[in-house]
Amino acid sequence: MTSFPNSTSPQKLLVTGATGFIGSRLALRAHQLGIDILATGRAESQVENERLQELRAAGVRVEAGVLQDLALVDRLLQGRDTVIHLAAAQHEAEMPESYFRAVNVDAVRTLLGACRDHNVRRFVYGSTIGVYGEASESLLDEDSPLRPENVYTHTKVEAEGIVQSFANHFETCIVRIAETYGPGDGRLLKLFRSIARGHFVMIGNGTNRRQCIHVDDLGRGLLLASHHPQAVGGKFVFAGREIMTTQEMVRQIALVLDRKPPRMRVPMLPFVAAARVMETALPPLHIAPPLHSRRLDFFRKSFVFSTTRAQSLLGFQPAIDFRTGAADTVSWYRARGLLPRPAVTEVADRQSA
Repeated sequence: MTSFPNSTSPQKLLVTGATGFIGSRLALRAHQLGIDILATGRAESQVENERLQELRAAGVRVEAGVLQDLALVDRLLQGRDTVIHLAAAQHEAEMPESYFRAVNVDAVRTLLGACRDHNVRRFVYGSTIGVYGEASESLLDEDSPLRPENVYTHTKVEAEGIVQSFANHFETCIVRIAETYGPGDGRLLKLFRSIARGHFVMIGNGTNRRQCIHVDDLGRGLLLASHHPQAVGGKFVFAGREIMTTQEMVRQIALVLDRKPPRMRVPMLPFVAAARVMETALPPLHIAPPLHSRRLDFFRKSFVFSTTRAQSLLGFQPAIDFRTGAADTVSWYRARGLLPRPAVTEVADRQSA
């Protein structure tokens, strides 16, 4: 049996994907808690560079780069005993399958080998609920069958298997992350903006169910997974405390924004057909399809989870309800000029009412 470094010593954490939404918020949280953290992530887009600067301004040590750079990986792991791996190719719909495999499979295998060579104690792998595939009305848990549907989720399932194959070398833990929102999120900004401007249109009937988790709750859960003794060798679903339909999610956001809930709906089928055409025609031209199947999943997939395992083994239970989290998110957007602030007359009208 391989002996691991002393788990009672102060944690020395490496977070990958730290210029992504979840990684950046996790790095900030860990730093605020006084954890010895080193962060790494790409700095190839404007938003990645903005997050990089935010981390550095907060005092977080960050090294920009990609994990295919073996010299960088070797440098990052010097003295680290814990890794939370969040870096992944996910939304790059214009890229070929080989790109997803290089980032989500080959780089993970290389990183795991380097962790073994550097005597890392624990490796937490950030996976996705997307590995469950088809929309389901049944309650899913960590042992439910996996049915990946696209190159992203196929490569995440393959990477989960590679992580498990290293369990004899160091402690491993796999976390399947539900839809995440909160301050710092750019993916749902379009949704908040369209509702704020009265432009939102529901595609389909909006009855698919979701279990969103606030990024601060998720960060707390990931840090638990990085040191809790019961996390070793486990798989955990981290999802929010509420189950709601897409229609209810939109209504809650509208209420926070002091807007009337949107009522306009259009049928799903024409959008599915258009997405298929774009996905076939545009990626060979290295053009990101403006509409694709995974984007439509927001309106049609249902995922409902049992989080009993995380609660019973790790004591993890999300604390932030969606209404509070949506308000938190709106405040963050408005503070950065990403959403319009309420007009003075609107505020006065509400106060007088």
